[in-house]
Amino acid sequence: MARQKKEIHKVEMTDGKRAIIQQLFQEYNIESATDIQDALKDLLGGTIKQMMETEMDEHLGYSKSERSDSENARNGYKTKSLNSSYGSFQIDVPQDRQSSFQPQVVKKRQKDISAIDEKIISMYAKGMTTRQISETLEDIYGFEASEGFISDVTDKILPQIEEWQSRPLSSIYPIIFIDAIHFSVRHDNMITKLAAYVVMGINEDGRKEVLTIEVGENESSKYWLGVLNSLKNRGVRGYPYSLL
Repeated sequence: MARQKKEIHKVEMTDGKRAIIQQLFQEYNIESATDIQDALKDLLGGTIKQMMETEMDEHLGYSKSERSDSENARNGYKTKSLNSSYGSFQIDVPQDRQSSFQPQVVKKRQKDISAIDEKIISMYAKGMTTRQISETLEDIYGFEASEGFISDVTDKILPQIEEWQSRPLSSIYPIIFIDAIHFSVRHDNMITKLAAYVVMGINEDGRKEVLTIEVGENESSKYWLGVLNSLKNRGVRGYPYSLL
């Protein structure tokens, strides 16, 4: 199956957008790309605060400018630091006397709004070390993420990998391709040679399907036997043609 290209956002200018951009230049005195980023960060913080004010109005049942006999009422603000794609910034979160307000736009314990977990896993998949990922996050987003934090995030994908490795397979694959990719890894300050054993099958509908990827020691017939037996345990009963 051909890999789908990532859709590229096409900017379409309108009179309304031009007016907003012109006002942006006037308000923030923009002269560089950094100025644009700072302006967007400021606007993002202001937008989030306004959305929270609206949520508080709905929570209390009346707006900030109205009077009410309700037992609950606004009770000032609490400063909260957030990390975003535009960097770190602070917002003022509205509070209520009963402490029953649960904002949804940015939840109470949420500190990041840039889907940072997905970014970490993406960098990890590209072969970056936890130290490199930590340094990259600090350089781009302006906040420090410890190597332990990076490891905690990447560990989240392990159950998904295990589930994928043990999923049931079709009983028949007319053709399967088997191969091994050799690579070196550093473990306990030593370089070790490993192999990724890859089995890809073409199912009865003619579609390619990666059946398994297992990492083990250097390629051997004994290890391949174990890989093929694991496919049998997952339901595969026949593959008339095998291409090595």
